[in-house]
Amino acid sequence: MPGVGIWRTKSVEQSIADTDEPGSRLRRELTAKDLTVFGVAVVIGAGIFTLTARTAGNVAGPSISLAFVLAAIACALAALCYAEFASTVPVAGSAYTFSYATFGEFVAWIIGWDLILEFALASAVVAKGWSLYLGNVLGFSGSTTAHLGPLDFDWGALIIVGAITVVLLSGTKMSSRVSAVITAIKIAVVLLVVTVGAFYIKKENYSPYIPSSEGADSTASGVHQSLFSFLTGAEGSSYGWYGLLAAASLVFFAFIGFDVVATTAEETKNPQKALPRGILGSLAIVTVLYVAVTLVLTGMVHYTDLRTGSPLVGDSSATLATAFEAHGIAWAQTAINFGGLAGLTTVVMVMMLGQTRVLFAMSRDGLMPKQLARTGNKGTPVRITLVVALVVGFLAAFFPMGVLEEMVNIGTLFAFVLVCIGVVVLRRTRPDLKRGFRVPLVPLVPILAVVACGWLMLNLSVETWIRFLAWMALGVVVYFVYSRRHSVLGRRLKAPADSPEEETIPAFVEN
Repeated sequence: MPGVGIWRTKSVEQSIADTDEPGSRLRRELTAKDLTVFGVAVVIGAGIFTLTARTAGNVAGPSISLAFVLAAIACALAALCYAEFASTVPVAGSAYTFSYATFGEFVAWIIGWDLILEFALASAVVAKGWSLYLGNVLGFSGSTTAHLGPLDFDWGALIIVGAITVVLLSGTKMSSRVSAVITAIKIAVVLLVVTVGAFYIKKENYSPYIPSSEGADSTASGVHQSLFSFLTGAEGSSYGWYGLLAAASLVFFAFIGFDVVATTAEETKNPQKALPRGILGSLAIVTVLYVAVTLVLTGMVHYTDLRTGSPLVGDSSATLATAFEAHGIAWAQTAINFGGLAGLTTVVMVMMLGQTRVLFAMSRDGLMPKQLARTGNKGTPVRITLVVALVVGFLAAFFPMGVLEEMVNIGTLFAFVLVCIGVVVLRRTRPDLKRGFRVPLVPLVPILAVVACGWLMLNLSVETWIRFLAWMALGVVVYFVYSRRHSVLGRRLKAPADSPEEETIPAFVEN
C-alpha cells in the first residue's frame, strides 16, 4: 500500500519525471567544474579572514589548524551522504526533495520550510556583511547605513541583492561564470596573503601546539547559553583538548554551504558523476585553503598576541590583518577588504540561488503556490527569483541580523541530520535504485555524521532553539492550512476515485 495522508512519499521516478513538466523545466547546463566553483564560492567568505584569527587567539591556539581538519572530517561525513542522494535523485530541492522520497510529505515540508529560513537569513546576513566591507573599501566609518527617520536603511546591502538578482535572472550558466571570476579573485587574495605571510613564520610560535587548558571567559546565561550548558550545567574552557574540540565546533560553520550545490542537481549535465565531484571537490579545496591560512597565521605571531585584550588586539577581535600589522605590513588590510568583498559577493549569489531552487521544487509539488514554478525563456524560475530578491532585500536593508545568524546554523544542521538518516532509509527501501555515488561503510558513516551534527546543535544557544521551534510550529500551521490541500501528489492519489478524467496521470508513490 502506498503512503497516505501526511506520510505519503513521492517516488524517485516521479520526482525525475516531473523535471520534464512543460513550463517548469530547468536547463541542464552545469558541469562538475561549475559545481566545484559554486561550492568554493559559497563556503569561502569573509570568515577565512576573521574567524581563523579570533578562534586561534581565544579558543585553540596553534591547534586551530587541526581543528579545521577535524571539522572538515565531520563535514565530509555529511557531504558523502549529500553526494549519494544528489546522484540518486538529481532533482532541484536538495534535502527537501530527498526527504520527500524517504520520510514523506510532512517531513519534506518541514525541511523545506527550514531551508527557506536558512537561505533567506543567510543571504540577508551576508549581504549586510558585504555592506560593511563596501564601507571599508570606500573609506566610510562603518556600514553603508542611512537613517530614514526611525528606520535604518542599509543601501549597500540592497545594492548587492539587486545586482545578484540580475545575474540570477540571466541564467544559471551566467551565474556560474560570474561566480567563477569573483571566486578566482578571492582565492588569489587568499594565496597572496598565504605566500607573503609564509616568509614571516617562526617555528617557535607553534609551541605549544595545544596550549594548556584555561577557564573560558564566557558570561552567557539563561537563554543565551548553549543548550548543552543549560541541560548539564557544564562550563567551557579555552585551549587544551576541550578547546580544540570547541574550536572544531566553531569552525565547522565555516564549511557550511556545500549543501547548496545539491540544489542545482536538476540543472547539471551527467549529475550522477558531476554532483559528487562538485560537492567533495569543493570541500577538499576549501579545507586546504583554511589549513594553509591558519598555519601561516599562527606561525607569524604567537597565539597569545591574537587574544582579545592583548596589546596587539585590544578590546576588539583579531583578524588575519592583525598578524600582518604586527610585522608592519600595512597593505594587508586593504587586500583583505577586497578579498572579503569578493568573498561575500559569491556567498550571497549561491545562497539566493539555493533559495530559489528549493522554493521552485516546493512550488512544482504544490506545497507552495504552483504558479511560482513557471520558468522563463532562459530556463530560470523568474517569479520565484523576484520574490526571493524582494524578501532578502527587505530583510537586509531594514533588519539588524545579530543573533539570527545562529538560526542559519541550526537550520543547516537539521537538514544534514535528515539527509544522513535518509541515506540509510533509502538503501533499505529502494536498494534497486541506480546510484552514481555510494557512501562507504553504511550505516556507520551516516550515524557518525548524525552524531557530529547533533553535538553541534547542542552547542547552539537556547534562544536559537526557541526561535527555531517557533518557526517550525508556524510551518506546521501553514502546511495544514494550505500545502496539504494543494499537494500535487495528494491530488494524484485521489485522481482515480474523484476525477476519472485524470486517471492517466501517473502516481509513482512509495511505501
